[in-house]
Parts: sequence; structure tokens; C-alpha cells
Amino acid sequence: MNREERSKIKSELRNLEVQTRRKEKKKKSLVDWKWIGTIFFVAFVLSMSLSFVSETTIKEASLPISILITVFFICLGILFDIIGVSVTASDEAIFHSMSARKVRGAKVAVTFKKNADKVSSFCCDVIGDICGIISGASGVTITALLTQTFDFQLLPTTLVVTGMISALTIGGKALGKSFAINKSNIILYEFAKVISIVYKG
Repeated sequence: MNREERSKIKSELRNLEVQTRRKEKKKKSLVDWKWIGTIFFVAFVLSMSLSFVSETTIKEASLPISILITVFFICLGILFDIIGVSVTASDEAIFHSMSARKVRGAKVAVTFKKNADKVSSFCCDVIGDICGIISGASGVTITALLTQTFDFQLLPTTLVVTGMISALTIGGKALGKSFAINKSNIILYEFAKVISIVYKG
């Protein structure tokens, strides 16, 4: 690499740093503290409520019901992760065009896209964490039932159950993200169409 090429690379890096600092300044000035407070409160209340519910009800569930609850909430977490990624990756212009033609759900899709950071945070973080709490609680129940019913050893059973729940959740989300990026517009539209039944945007 000669001196001219090195100089060009340094210049590009300086430009990149300048652009990054400008974006950071804009983002700092646009921080929505009201939303942060709201999402903190919602996450706290929902997590606390569902932790209480899981402690008082899931522990009493049978083995098949515990497995069904675990699979359901793993799938729910993956679904909302897909929605969150789709909102971020989708093309807003398409939904403006659809909204102008008064296509059902398009106006809601535009609203979601304009608030992509909030929608994505709610879907991926809040719902994802809640699903993780319930999956973890039902995993504890599954472990206890397996050790009691089949006389399995506690530590290996705990490791296997925890590993399975983690693998299904992480693997499912990894597959879901790829699907969400490729089908982002369709997923956002279908989700917005469902939400438009109760919310008009």
C-alpha cells in the first residue's frame, strides 16, 4: 500500500468519524425520555406480574403442560423477535404508497415504521424478556418433574433442560432474523393489518 492510498484511507476514516459524531449528537438530542420511562415501567410491571404468576401456577403444572407452556413461550418470543426485526428492516416508502391507496393496515405500518426503535424495543426486549422469564420458570418445573417421575439426577437434568430451552430460543431467533430481513415488508404489513383491528394508527 503506497502513501497516497494510506492518505485516502485516513481521510475516509476521518470523514466516517465526523459523520458518526454528527449522528450521535442528533440521537442524543432526540432521546425520548418519556418513552424510556414508559417502557421501563411496563417492563417492570409485566415482568413482576408474570414472575408472580409463574411462581404460583406453573410450579403446579404437569409435565406435558409444562413442556407445552415452555414451547409456546419460546415460539412467542421468536415470533415477536421476527416482528421487531421486520419493523427495523422494512421499507417505509412502500407503506406510504399503500396508505395513499387506503389499503387496510398500511397506515398502522407507517406509524410502526416511524417508531421502529420503540416497536423493536418492545417486541424484542420487553416481550422477549417476559417469554424468557416464563420459559425459565417452566423449565425449572420440567426439571423437578423429570427428577421426581423418572428418578433422574438433578444437575445433569437441569443442564440438559436449560441447554435445550436456550438452544431452541437462540436457534429459533437466529433463523427468524434471516427470515424477517428477507420478508420484512410482508411481515410488517400482516402484523399491522392484525393490529389495525383495534388500533388505527
